[in-house]
Amino acid sequence: MSVEATQETTYLELSEEGGRAHKFYEVTVDGTTMTIRYGRIGDAGQRKASTFPDEAKAKEMASKKIGEKVRKGYTPAVRGARKKRSVSRRQVMSAQAGGASAPVGRAATRRAPVLWRYASGSAAFGIFIDDRLCMVGNEAGVITSLTHDAQVVQQVRLPDGVKCIVADDAWLYAGCDDGNVYDLSGKVPRLAYQISPDIDIYWLDIHDGILGVSDAGGGVVAIDHEDEFLWRRQGRGTSGWMVRCDAAAVHHGHSGGVTSYDWRTGNELWHQSTGQVLFGWQERSTVYAGTATRTVVRLRKDGGREQTYDCDAPVFSCATAQDGRYVFAGDNQASIYCFDEAGTRLWKLGTGCGAAYSMQYHDQRLYIVTTDGSLACVDASEEAIRSAERGSVPDVVDVKAPAAVETLTPSTTVDVVDDSSGGVVVECFEEHGHLRVRVVSPGFNRSWRVQFPKGIRERGVRYVVTEVRESGRGGFYRAYGDIHRLA
Repeated sequence: MSVEATQETTYLELSEEGGRAHKFYEVTVDGTTMTIRYGRIGDAGQRKASTFPDEAKAKEMASKKIGEKVRKGYTPAVRGARKKRSVSRRQVMSAQAGGASAPVGRAATRRAPVLWRYASGSAAFGIFIDDRLCMVGNEAGVITSLTHDAQVVQQVRLPDGVKCIVADDAWLYAGCDDGNVYDLSGKVPRLAYQISPDIDIYWLDIHDGILGVSDAGGGVVAIDHEDEFLWRRQGRGTSGWMVRCDAAAVHHGHSGGVTSYDWRTGNELWHQSTGQVLFGWQERSTVYAGTATRTVVRLRKDGGREQTYDCDAPVFSCATAQDGRYVFAGDNQASIYCFDEAGTRLWKLGTGCGAAYSMQYHDQRLYIVTTDGSLACVDASEEAIRSAERGSVPDVVDVKAPAAVETLTPSTTVDVVDDSSGGVVVECFEEHGHLRVRVVSPGFNRSWRVQFPKGIRERGVRYVVTEVRESGRGGFYRAYGDIHRLA
């Protein structure tokens, strides 16, 4: 007489009030098969299935997995009772943006000298340009890297839409609509920060491991290198599209203007009314706020107001040449502008590929990512601009991604090695219920913690990393390069 197998499912959630966790873990035993499903609450998540010699073994392993999660704070829950975290996406503003009585200029009739453009497939906010690569991150969660001569070399596929791509010294991070921040500096993306599920993220920035996040409600939060809150403040307005971090402060732009906070304490340092801020940029000693009132406002980092750059429509994005020699802006009418440092408008031209959500200037070229999902490279040299103003522009090269382009996804697996030579050994340990990492190789301060990817931490395990670097502020190290598990 055979015994019919029974199916048992245990569903757990970890959703801390005011914390960063907002995820589920589900274990199902069906006969000799154990299936684990896990991910962010409200998403389908990832699924892994394992088969065992008999049903008893499957149940034994399921109990072990459930126990591990319960010890980490997961509790039984009803699937669907908690909702997925909210996500806000910027929309192209109407002609009345910035006030019903404010006149809005028409889009430029002459087109900018676009050298090449890459269609990413959906609206794009994320941009990063350096000497080697041009990167675009879109609302589908895809980050594409191209060379400056427009060759697609790599793609990264993240679980949700990309809000921004930000550099922090040698590290590169992508902030996503799923509330996670991923480190793109190694061979594969790794989870670096998890943001509280009650924060509807608008923008984020990182400086020396300190993360600043602005949100839909006009709030701002600072998170340290161990992914723990330093402070949280409700700003003077709503819709915080701008946050820029430096060694001294977190600069927050919202519907009421720009407010600066001490990064350590969250105490307000200064406030300037600028009109509703839609984007922000910073240089060493200045902050630039692109506003719905058709201006880019330059502020000193002590709060002093220095210059205003007048556009013809609400400003979605802005950027500068080094130290503000030139100031660039993109409006919601798909026009881009260039000003000199003193505020004189030098030119205005159309993009031909949508409004610029974000932009960056590099080596006489202005790179923009747009509402139609393009990454476009504009020749911003004086000769090219003068020709464009006369109506003469080059033929645009439309770039296609090759079918065989390498695509990376966030990873929680680590290759195992038995040789630590050529690297630095760190170990994971538990401290007050949290998994921390410290250096065990000689010559380092063992009392300092290491900023280390969250998804691969395992108590008692040692890892070999390419390098650890002391933070600029001191007091902790940052793991850099490749990571392997030490056998």
